[in-house]
Amino acid sequence: MGSRVTRLFRNFNIENRAHREISKTKSKAAPRHSAPIGIPQEDIAEINKKNDSLLSMLKDVYVESKDPVPQDEALPEVKKVEEETQQRALKHSLPSAPYGFCDITVVPKGKISLVEALTALNNHKLLPKTWTPEKLAEEYSLDPKDAKALTEFFFPFDVIIIPPKTEETKRIDS
Repeated sequence: MGSRVTRLFRNFNIENRAHREISKTKSKAAPRHSAPIGIPQEDIAEINKKNDSLLSMLKDVYVESKDPVPQDEALPEVKKVEEETQQRALKHSLPSAPYGFCDITVVPKGKISLVEALTALNNHKLLPKTWTPEKLAEEYSLDPKDAKALTEFFFPFDVIIIPPKTEETKRIDS
């Protein structure tokens, strides 16, 4: 409703207002840059005059610049060796390629992929005596404290059914 009212005011007498704007006299453009007012012509000539002594000194200056060697190209072998020593191959991966998980082939040391994390947590859940945090840290190149925190705080596929507080509430039994 408000847009109709504003449209009425906006379009009221629009043709006459447009003709009035078009028929107005145009303002003159600003004059082009000329000599500043108040400066004598002798000073302007002195400003534009070339100074031969400064030009000769400028010709004596020789500047040579060289592009710095990029960091990436300077040490390609050292970087490649570091990458090889700080990465490990995947222990477990998905059989097909859903959601792009199989695109990962190498994992940095100290990290673990989602599939490996679920496998490690499942192994720890099923056989906690065999798959201790120390063995998980050794198997997946993890920090021992990270492996301990992983087994302590993350539980895969745990379903906890909280019983109702009163008997009146409905309960789904499986």
